[in-house]
Amino acid sequence: MRTLFNLLVLAWLMPWLATAQPSDTVFTVILEGGTVYDGLGTEPIVADVGVLDDRITTIGDLSDRRAGLRLDVAGLAVVPGFIDIHSHADRGILERPLAENYVRQGVTTVVGGPDGSSAYPVGEFLARLDVTPPAINFGTMVGHNTIRRRVMGNENRTPTPDELAAMQDSVKHAMRDGAFGLSTGLKYVPGAYAETEEVIALAREAAQYGGFHKSHMRDEGLDVLASVEETIRIGEEGHLPTQLTHHKVIGKFMWGQSTETLRMVDAARARGVDVSIDQYPYIASSTGLTILFPAWSLEGNQDDLVARLQDAEARAKIKDAIIFNLERDRGGGDPANVAVAYCAWDTTLNGLNLAQILEQRGQLVTVERAAELAMDLQEQGGFQGIFFAMSEDDVERIMQHPMTMIASDGGIPMMDRGVPHPRNYGTFARVLGRYVREQGVLSFAEALRKMTSLPAQRLGLSERGVVRVGAFADIAVLDPETIIDHATFAEPHQYATGVQYVFVNGRAALLEGAMTGVRAGRALRKSQPTDH
Repeated sequence: MRTLFNLLVLAWLMPWLATAQPSDTVFTVILEGGTVYDGLGTEPIVADVGVLDDRITTIGDLSDRRAGLRLDVAGLAVVPGFIDIHSHADRGILERPLAENYVRQGVTTVVGGPDGSSAYPVGEFLARLDVTPPAINFGTMVGHNTIRRRVMGNENRTPTPDELAAMQDSVKHAMRDGAFGLSTGLKYVPGAYAETEEVIALAREAAQYGGFHKSHMRDEGLDVLASVEETIRIGEEGHLPTQLTHHKVIGKFMWGQSTETLRMVDAARARGVDVSIDQYPYIASSTGLTILFPAWSLEGNQDDLVARLQDAEARAKIKDAIIFNLERDRGGGDPANVAVAYCAWDTTLNGLNLAQILEQRGQLVTVERAAELAMDLQEQGGFQGIFFAMSEDDVERIMQHPMTMIASDGGIPMMDRGVPHPRNYGTFARVLGRYVREQGVLSFAEALRKMTSLPAQRLGLSERGVVRVGAFADIAVLDPETIIDHATFAEPHQYATGVQYVFVNGRAALLEGAMTGVRAGRALRKSQPTDH
């Protein structure tokens, strides 16, 4: 009975013990008098936040306590550092580890390996980050396209039993190395050549290690409803959570269909399928020029594509498909809607759209000529493009869904290189400035939830994405009245403003709006179920 009594007393004391610190404790950092948001969507409190080493240890009145660094943040919002669950940061994090475009938005964690493309082996990439850490935390998915290409090449066929087993084994290794789940890019090759059953077989391997599935769906335009159904099926039959990544509706003929896609998500959730969404807050997408080409034409390598383009019969079929996509899909019905973000072999094209390039060459602007131009440009190497084909109404409707997270689909760009999508610099600040403060699409607390605790829950990061005692000290301090994005499609290389302080694992990456050069980020690994 005495033991039981002691346990009951200890349980009663735990909440107090969790927040109390000895009166002589010297904190690493005290954030004094800020408006503290926990990231769970609840109302804020005005309090001090005490950080000791890499953890939040106290939230309360710390006016009589000592700290190595005490900051008066009265009037500012103290929030969890943002988690970007769909990032291409793996392309630049080793070369530009300060990740200034992310830090200045308040982002403290990014997850790479989206759209079916990832570093591999996962363990080796994460080990490099252990040795040379970036300024922000980094985790990764394992990409289906990456694995399929390693096993089968870029071939348009069904895998043999041995090849499927090899892909399953690759997923197992990646999950054991710490991947957070399986990403698919079924719009891209070679993922476009895979049947749903192949993906389900790989998803089941990720499920064994507590992972989730995240999909650039097979189609986001005319076949978006079938693609949502497929993504849900992969989760349902793969026995793991599934996510519609950078969810959007492409092409005027389909605008408004987000009403139906969201209804499908709700119906699946109602029957027990764990479906979620992520989204960036823009009406244009960004990907390679080959998004306009039919998948069959992309089998093999660039030389194979060029050979097809030089064959009259194949070229005519490819042209027809490009015309269709310009009129009814990514082209948005106008060659002016397809712009060059970066062209490695001719940088003078950067920032121009297909209509402008045709005009420069003295040609009439028609979709037929734009299709010919696209093929000519791809023969020389193609380009990274920006495609204006989305509706603002769909963007806002998707954003308001309770299971939608905010994610950039951006990376860590080289400053002043090309004319990339502004999402690289502005995503999180744009939501808080434009969609929260200016338009009232979301409340401030709800927007924060979509950037912090919601992605943390999907990733199983129980000690990140929240401001609470015991959590890692990934914290952003910002002004809700001034935070805003400045990056535009015409001038994207502009940092967001309004974030004053950013702490990653308790160390300052941004102080009074200035980068510190501190690189306290960590390589994050998915924790393994106990039976593995």
